[in-house]
This record gives sequence, structure tokens and C-alpha cells, in this order.
Amino acid sequence: MQPGDEAATKQSRKFPRKWRLAIILALVLLLGSLAWSIGRVLAAPGTDTVAARLAEWGRDHGLGFAVTAAENLQYTLHPPKVGGQLAPKVLQDLSTATTPPHVSVHAPLDPLVTPGLAGEGIFETKVSVLGQPAVQVAYLRPDANHTSYLSAVVWMSGTLLRLEQHPGFSDPGHLSLWSQPDHVSPAARAGLVATFNGGFKIKNSRGGYYADGHTAGALTAGSASLVIYKDGHADVAAWGGTMELGPDVVSVRQNLSLLVDNGQLAPNLDKNVLSNWGWTLKNAHFVWRTGIGVTDSGDLIFVAGDALSVQSLGNLLQRAGAVRAMELDINSQWISYMWYTPGATATSPVPHKLLAFARPANRYFQPTSRDFFAVYAR
Repeated sequence: MQPGDEAATKQSRKFPRKWRLAIILALVLLLGSLAWSIGRVLAAPGTDTVAARLAEWGRDHGLGFAVTAAENLQYTLHPPKVGGQLAPKVLQDLSTATTPPHVSVHAPLDPLVTPGLAGEGIFETKVSVLGQPAVQVAYLRPDANHTSYLSAVVWMSGTLLRLEQHPGFSDPGHLSLWSQPDHVSPAARAGLVATFNGGFKIKNSRGGYYADGHTAGALTAGSASLVIYKDGHADVAAWGGTMELGPDVVSVRQNLSLLVDNGQLAPNLDKNVLSNWGWTLKNAHFVWRTGIGVTDSGDLIFVAGDALSVQSLGNLLQRAGAVRAMELDINSQWISYMWYTPGATATSPVPHKLLAFARPANRYFQPTSRDFFAVYAR
């Protein structure tokens, strides 16, 4: 017997071979289960990036704290640029924005940065319905510090357009419950005017998703809600009181708290208040964000942009005329707004991206993991 063999033999006796095999087998099964679970996520349909899929898997498997920590570290290491000018091509495109007098609907927005740039805040019609402007878009810088970024403000006619709420195959999932699919099918593309993202994942939204008599999550009193009615109009308000389920409600999407109510900004928009604004990325961080609101005449206002805090998102929604408004999703991987112009056939409209966010323009023409909204001519 060689030196050390006796000690090894004693250790082996203390730890029988069958237990060693059991531990190895358990590790193999665990790793195999993880590989299968992650593999399913990576193989799912749609345009989600690998990074986005892995982050979603982590959040769904108790690792949300790690994903959030990584996102906040990324922001700390690479915050948005402060100061600077817009790129020359962006400046040129902005300065050519004009709205012919005969289709003017929304008055120009006063820039948030002085002096304003040529074309800044001027609305341009992107889609017309029955000869009338239905979707208009204006671009302006979000604040006096982030002057090398442009945010987009979209005005959508409340009388010419109607909304449809679509589920995502992962969130809210359970596609058999919903009449709408997780994409805009070719047969449903005639009359398509726009598409845009929904809110946070349902479990992080402080609310629920309702359609077709079913609810994912729970409709929560006081939560900001985008509600679609049978007559085609949509509204944004806090749930409860006069806004409640009834025979005229088609769908509801809740997300956090109202940013704007009665035309006034909510207090503490610049504070990281988890109970109000969520905390996947701190709401005082300047990142990609989207929001939607309603004007006193029933038109819809959608805002999107990079280098936006919750405060600056609320400022833009209020400045554009929203009397009630809410945040939707954040992060360049999850936000989208496309308007559509006629294609070769009625069922092949051409999508146009509102801004240079990460997702492709045809994102909603194929299965998508998150819920979204489609906008049609009435």
C-alpha cells in the first residue's frame, strides 16, 4: 500500500460509492434540466435576441435580482451621453419636417431645449384615413442635458382609428384563452395603421391583462389602465370608479401608476418608488421608454425615446396634450412603434420604425413573446 492509500480508503468508506454515484447523477439531471429549459427559450419563435431571452429566463426562474443588478451595472458603466449635437443626417431629416396647412391637426410642440432646432416639435402626417390625417409624428430633444437624442411623439386620431390588444406567447401566454393571436396574421393586415408594445411583464406590472372574459394577473384598483371599448375608442385612466369591467369593455392592459392625471404630472416621478413605478431599471435612469396617454378630445398620444427617465417621459406626454397617461414598456429590446403604408396588396402593408430601437420593423408579423397593440382604420 502506498502512502496515503489508507487515508483514501478510510475516506471512501465514510462516503460510499453509491452515494457518490447518486450525487453525480443528480448533478447530471440538474444540468440537463437547465439545458432543456434554456434550450426551449432559445428555440422559441419570434425576434427576441439571445440576451433578451436569457434575461427573461432568469427573471422567470428566481434570478431577477441578478438580471436587474446586471442591467443597473451596465447603465452605470455606460450612461447616455450628456450634451452634444444630433447627428448631421438626423438634423437634416428633422429640418425637412413640414405639415401642409390643409392637414394640420396637432399644433407644433414647443421644444424643451432653447433655442429650438429647425423642424423640432413639428408634426408630420404619416398615415391618412378617408383623406384625413390619422397618425402624425413629431420629434424633439427630451431635455436640456440629453441634446444628442431625439424622442418621438405620435398623435393618433380617436375618431378615425381603433385598437386591438394582442397577447404574447409567453406573456400573458395561454394563447388558447384569447381570440387574438400573438402576431398580426396576413389576413388581419388590411387596414393596419400602426403597432406598438404593451407594458411590463404582467407579474411586474402591478395589474392585469384582460380580454375575452379572461384575466392574467389581477385587475387592480388604482393601476394605470389602457382600456379598449366595443365602439372602438380607447381610454387611459386609473382603474376603479367609472372605469370598471362592463359589457362595453373589450380589453384592459394595466401597468404601474398614472404618470399624468387631470393634466398634472404625478408627484415623485424622479424618485425610485417601487410601489408606483417598478424597479427593474431605476425610473430615474435615462433609458429607452414608451408611454401612452389620452387627450381631452379622446385622441391618443404615444411617446418613445432613448435617454428618457420616468419624469421626462411624463413631461413629453403632458406637453403633447395628454390629460391622463401611463408608462408602457422600457428597454430597447422591448419597445416598438411602427406605422404602415400601403404595399403591393392590401394584406402586405409596409412597416416604418418610429425610431432606431433594436427590434425589426416586421416584429409583429411573426409570433412575439410579449403583448402588443395593433391599430386599424375604423
